[in-house]
Amino acid sequence: MGTVLLCSAVIEQGLLFGLRMQYNRVNVFIVYVGVIYLELLRLIEGIRTPFLDAVIGMVTSLGEEAAGVALFCAILWCIDKRVAYGIGVAFFLSGLTVQGMKVCFRIDRPWVIDPTLRPVPSALGHATGYSFPSGHAQSAAALFGSLGVQIKQKPIRAACFLIAILVAFSRLYLGVHTPIDVVVSLLISFLFAVLAVKAIVSDVVGKKRESFIFIAMMLYVAMVAAIAALLYSGGKIERDYVADCLKATGAGVGFAFGMYIERTYIDFPVKAKSLPWQIIKFAFGFVGILAIKEGLKMAIGTGLVADMARYFLMLAWITVLFPLIIKRLPAFRNCSVSV
Repeated sequence: MGTVLLCSAVIEQGLLFGLRMQYNRVNVFIVYVGVIYLELLRLIEGIRTPFLDAVIGMVTSLGEEAAGVALFCAILWCIDKRVAYGIGVAFFLSGLTVQGMKVCFRIDRPWVIDPTLRPVPSALGHATGYSFPSGHAQSAAALFGSLGVQIKQKPIRAACFLIAILVAFSRLYLGVHTPIDVVVSLLISFLFAVLAVKAIVSDVVGKKRESFIFIAMMLYVAMVAAIAALLYSGGKIERDYVADCLKATGAGVGFAFGMYIERTYIDFPVKAKSLPWQIIKFAFGFVGILAIKEGLKMAIGTGLVADMARYFLMLAWITVLFPLIIKRLPAFRNCSVSV
């Protein structure tokens, strides 16, 4: 028995050593490639103008949280739930993957690696955390990429893919990411977009199938949360970095739970009496999101658990609580006009 335990311990330590060595090789490779591409960022600096800074700043905002939440909610509440769930699955799975990779690889921003590089000052407020992979590029590619995969009209599909690529380029122009940061994010997001649309979200709703998807997503969320917690407890990452991971896990749990409950039990209608009622519906729902996000800060603070709870409740409102309200209000159901 003692020999078996000793052998197991030796094998375990050998595997851990091998994983650490492999991680170090990958990390060095990413930094090396990133440094090569820093020269490209230096060339892009030369084309900057105040006008382009403003325009590119608006483009990059399409990869931020507010734009993503607004697009997802508009489609979910007012247009097509299946399309929205395809977007949601791609967005949250790719987002969790990127957040996990950020804390595992811990690659610094370009101007930290090379202090002679000058990012656009207005972009620094949303360029927090580690550089690899790009969160903005992931968000835009997951949102617009999964939308493009599901749209049949070729001009709109092309526009969706173009937006994702433009947001990725905007991160290079602003000097806050290297090409490898955005390329990896694009690949991850497009992979999850195709997976979500083709294999996960279906027109056919069954409790067994939805339960399987829910459990699989919860396991993925738990894995990313565990990685972040272990790195934080081991002193590898600071509080701010683990906070981003826990926000993503809170939102991921809320989405997975909400999608399961709504698809199997609620099934609210997306139709309304008229376009004005659709606008009212969207505005009312969005105010609820802001109330939860900002109001709960005063009620429960902004600790790690509090932030995770806020993001969970935001997604629960979007996918469960507000759909229940929609289903109960006469203006939002039993109608023949859809937007």
